[in-house]
Amino acid sequence: MSGGPTAYAVVVPTLGRPSLTACLRALADGQGPPPEQVVLVDDRPLTDCEPLAVEVPPALRDRLTVLPGGGNGPAAARNTGWRSVSQPWVAFLDDDTVPGPTWPRDLAADLAAAHPTTGGVQGRIEVPLPVGRRPTDWERGTAGLARSRWITADMAYRRAALEEVGGFDERFRRAFREDADLALRVLDAGWRLEPGNRRTTHPVRPADRWVSLRQQAGNADDVLMNRLHGPHWWERAQAPRGRFPAHVAVTAAAVTALAAAAAGRPRAAAALAAVWLAGTAQFAAARVLPGPRTREEVVTMLLTSVLIPPAACRHRLRGLLLHRAAPPWYAPDFVVTPVEPPVARYVRPVEREESS
Repeated sequence: MSGGPTAYAVVVPTLGRPSLTACLRALADGQGPPPEQVVLVDDRPLTDCEPLAVEVPPALRDRLTVLPGGGNGPAAARNTGWRSVSQPWVAFLDDDTVPGPTWPRDLAADLAAAHPTTGGVQGRIEVPLPVGRRPTDWERGTAGLARSRWITADMAYRRAALEEVGGFDERFRRAFREDADLALRVLDAGWRLEPGNRRTTHPVRPADRWVSLRQQAGNADDVLMNRLHGPHWWERAQAPRGRFPAHVAVTAAAVTALAAAAAGRPRAAAALAAVWLAGTAQFAAARVLPGPRTREEVVTMLLTSVLIPPAACRHRLRGLLLHRAAPPWYAPDFVVTPVEPPVARYVRPVEREESS
């Protein structure tokens, strides 16, 4: 049962990261009215039958449930979570965030102040960066979350708004663009989205050398955004455009240089190779100069700056093929298909002995 118009549930999709324990602990220790329900959606593949290795704070044990996500991505996991609760507001958190010490109280104030036409209220994200050195490329990218609009690292939606637009689009299988897509659909439906005053910390996760290369898969999601919302969605979502046009030019120079060489045209091949080299060097310099310029960082930037442009193009082509028939979201034949809430996979994650 909902305790009032500002009663809320918290939904956290998770892959079982160690940071989940810190997230739950901060949520339990926060000052203010606690969530009526906390739903963890375990988005590991169903073949992984191990319970989540997470310490559940005593304050949350009687209101926490774990549901299976099936490895279908964070959009599907969040749908699983919000459809399983009945509160009028659903607050989405990522499992690598740390809600502030007054987060429950501040969220309650955000929700109480919401206009009846407000469909969502965003939290304020803070990304701590290293002291005493320049941040790496990965750290700078994570810091961009603090300036992003409507990201579900901390975003509360009115249940009625979610129901009206059908929740998250599950074709977004990665943690990328699914939040912008939902926000634009909620706005199109006539709801308002507002910034709140609660604060959440988003630490920089450890990452390997190739993380920026894997992120290029988001270029396929940009194709779906274009299909759904038209070419001007970037401005509406206040999303940075990135360097994709430059990636196309650099990749085209490399491909045509190889073709010219194969055709026995060495001068043309050399000229095109010079264009490729200049574009790659400029890209690498733009990533190296703001950073710490350590040997490890410089090597990583050089290697990935060579590989990112063709990877971006490949993923964009994949997106064009995959989403070639996707209609605009507001098309007359757009239908919201109701999904039954899933059965709990297990009632509660592993509870460890409290240390003395």
